[in-house]
Amino acid sequence: MSETKSLSIYAYVNGRYLEKDKASVSIYDHGFLYGDGVYEAIRAYDGIVFKLQEHIDRLCESAKSVKIELSVTKDELTGIVIEVLKKNQLKNGYVRIVLSRGAGKMGVDPRNCPEPTLVVMAEPREPLFGKEVKGIAAMLSSLRRTPSWALDPRIKTLNYLNNVLAKIEAIEAGVEEAIMLNEQGYVAETSTENIFVVKRGVIATPHTSLGILKGITRDVVIGIAKELGYPLEERELTVHELYNADEVFVTGTAAEIVPIVKISGRIIGDGKVGPVFSRIIARFRELTHSPTEGVAIG
Repeated sequence: MSETKSLSIYAYVNGRYLEKDKASVSIYDHGFLYGDGVYEAIRAYDGIVFKLQEHIDRLCESAKSVKIELSVTKDELTGIVIEVLKKNQLKNGYVRIVLSRGAGKMGVDPRNCPEPTLVVMAEPREPLFGKEVKGIAAMLSSLRRTPSWALDPRIKTLNYLNNVLAKIEAIEAGVEEAIMLNEQGYVAETSTENIFVVKRGVIATPHTSLGILKGITRDVVIGIAKELGYPLEERELTVHELYNADEVFVTGTAAEIVPIVKISGRIIGDGKVGPVFSRIIARFRELTHSPTEGVAIG
């Protein structure tokens, strides 16, 4: 069945599967009031939910770090994701899992919330910067990544305001993405993606200790790079290295893998999609459709 025809879109909300227009959470939910919650974004490709278990594991780690009790088991959550995709007749789609502290009276005291809120949504969605692989332009943001001592970046929380503000800067500058530095001035990540640079055949990416999310797609790309025989370094990266790289590309569930060909007016390499990126994206496409790399919708 075509995924483009008009269908009711269903979401899971606290034990019930509801049509999108009827699905809601309380205005007293602390995810809405205070950004008190965590989430995951996942993609399905031709009936395979790519790296589903890895995403659920990370959600559970995030939830444990912020002391939110998941109301279902990992296996049950896997089943919910699959069921939402089935109800929406999606073999290719974008899934969002949101877990909040739950509804309760105002005030940041978590004891106000007796039960967490769990929402699972799915919809058709193209890659963030389009289906066709082409280079995008980026800029350096004036905003710094949330310091690691303030909030561990490995926790994928609902607190994304600094990322949103960085994206606004990019939009107002007329470019697609904003690159954020950490509190020490080293390269961290973009508004929603991890970042890689290539210089003389060596691939480098910021280490997770430098204030970045440990991205699932990032980990896949690191594995691909090693499989293809490229030297790979996880370390501090400077703005100078960004400007003078042969290639720069970013990774994330929403964007997949995208080359950056211009940063703050500087042309990266020859301004074209590079050969290292091209080999990596080809292998990535193979993996996303492999039954061994995810969970089948069935």
